[in-house]
Amino acid sequence: MKKFNSVEDILEFAIRAEQEAVDFYSDLAARSKNDQIKKVFLEFAGEEMKHKSRLLGIREEKTLKLSGETVRDMKIADYLVDVAPKPDMPYADALILAMKKEKKAFRLYSFLSDETTDLVMKSLFLNLAMEESRHKLRFEIEYDEFVLKEN
Repeated sequence: MKKFNSVEDILEFAIRAEQEAVDFYSDLAARSKNDQIKKVFLEFAGEEMKHKSRLLGIREEKTLKLSGETVRDMKIADYLVDVAPKPDMPYADALILAMKKEKKAFRLYSFLSDETTDLVMKSLFLNLAMEESRHKLRFEIEYDEFVLKEN
């Protein structure tokens, strides 16, 4: 993993990561033939865009608002095999893909929090990790309710 020389380097890296997530979900939505999946992916592209905007605001204004919330982990994604994105993917596969993407984002922000000694930035990245964890939980609940309960 890349070494960072400053808080600004970490913020720039995180901003690029959020834009990659926006692009990822937008691309999946555009390629999806299922309206329900398309809607879910567009919602998450919007969420990731909010994260990017928040990071841009922090970079510009040097201010930060934090939440002390913790998010439970159902660990469903830990037991599922990876799936490849495709235009006609089943809803269950789309949920798996999203869970795994959010888990990676959680790990990224947890790593970034470890990379900085700045307490404000550390708190920011831990807060962003919790937001990604909340996204993953949303997908896990959806998977539990609409895939696992049907089988």
